[in-house]
Amino acid sequence: MDWTRGNVLGRGSSATVYTAMSTSGDIFAVKSVDCLQTENLKKEQTFLSTLKSPYVVSYKGCDIKKENNNMMYNIFMEYMSSGSIMDLVNSRKGVGLTNMEIARYTRDIAKGLDYIHSCGVVHCDIKGRNILVHEKGAKIGDFGCAKWADQVSQICGTPMFMAPEVARGEEQSFAADIWAFGCTIIEMITGDSLWSNVNDPCSVLYRIAYSNEIPEIPSWISDQVKDFIGKCLIRDPRNRWNAKELLKHPFIQQFDENSNEIVCEKIGTNSPTSILDQDVWDSMEESSSSSSSSSLSLVMGDHEFGQSTSLRQIIKQLAGKSEKRKWAGEKGWITVREW
Repeated sequence: MDWTRGNVLGRGSSATVYTAMSTSGDIFAVKSVDCLQTENLKKEQTFLSTLKSPYVVSYKGCDIKKENNNMMYNIFMEYMSSGSIMDLVNSRKGVGLTNMEIARYTRDIAKGLDYIHSCGVVHCDIKGRNILVHEKGAKIGDFGCAKWADQVSQICGTPMFMAPEVARGEEQSFAADIWAFGCTIIEMITGDSLWSNVNDPCSVLYRIAYSNEIPEIPSWISDQVKDFIGKCLIRDPRNRWNAKELLKHPFIQQFDENSNEIVCEKIGTNSPTSILDQDVWDSMEESSSSSSSSSLSLVMGDHEFGQSTSLRQIIKQLAGKSEKRKWAGEKGWITVREW
């Protein structure tokens, strides 16, 4: 079977996402990277290939192919027609999402977090750009920073969405995803960056870590929505609500759809999706074993910091870094694989 690569959907720091089409006409997304730089994408593949939920972007397989004299590693994923939540917000040109859309997407994200947390997975980079949407709702995507809850690993993610305990370099657990979830709801409502009233990123990260402040909750929203966000943004992670508790909040329950609910599958042993999968999984197991050692370094984006690096130094190095999505108008389709 042949498949063809289409337009660029987005570019990250470690991979590029394209549309793709099979000969049977199925549309999907393909995330690609040079085989010399596959560590992050293989990490994402190991999580996507085992998570099965209507609230998580689904995995469809992987391959390795020589293109333009380079060996490319590709993973295939469900195509989400509306892009990320922030793409959708920005496309409204200041109009924003409706109250019903906000409630619906909030519920979907909460259900996705409840599922992945029940599987022992911490996403570590929840934000509007990593929540993908289509006509049926929202799904959690981009597991490049994910980790197992019991794994001792480097802290990673997007600084402005980091929980206080993460910004201090203490821990990155399920509770950190919930803090980022609260930030994402604010981002979804306002269509603006968090901490927009502060121009200095160094000050923002320092305040996240050491002040008693939280991101500003919009004043015009209902008390019920404010309360829901407030339960996510409790600074002490021990008191922060978890996903299962949030699903019982009135804001979620009044919009919950109980009919025709699809049951999520718990993580188990899966057969390889393509002929190359077993080798890829083997290499990932080796990588996972090495990364589970007691590392005290800190990773944010493309930066890695040792234990001796001060918070101020870390913040200064991160201040100029942007994760804005780049778009390109690559038109024309090329055949990249036959099987």
